[in-house]
Amino acid sequence: MVTMYLYGSFLFECNTFRMIRQSILKIAETDFVRSAIDEQADLSAFKGKPTPLVLAGIFCIAGSFILGWPAVGALGALSIKLHNPWIAGVGGPLVYGFSHLVFLLGMYLSGAVYSMIFLRWLTRVSMEKLLVWIEPDN
Repeated sequence: MVTMYLYGSFLFECNTFRMIRQSILKIAETDFVRSAIDEQADLSAFKGKPTPLVLAGIFCIAGSFILGWPAVGALGALSIKLHNPWIAGVGGPLVYGFSHLVFLLGMYLSGAVYSMIFLRWLTRVSMEKLLVWIEPDN
């Protein structure tokens, strides 16, 4: 027999909800999540003026987004217009791979410090919302 569980406007099977709840609690017990929540990880490090190297990294990351799917879509449209599928078939993966390399360069230039600060903040905010979602009374 399957028991249904009504939570807000969502209806879950009891086993599915229990499995999701256990997974969230297990993730919440990790040292990374605990320290992010205990130390109230925030984005205050971004208030300072960034160095030129960090700005170059952010520029590369933003450029990689422009080179990614929009460029692949433009190559697809160009290949349809010119009736040459090789443009999209070969050019699409090459441009997408190049955009990935530009993104990695941007991450390298920006530095792992800013990435870790953002990741800790995102972890804290996400886990606080998930923990309230699974235990609304606490």
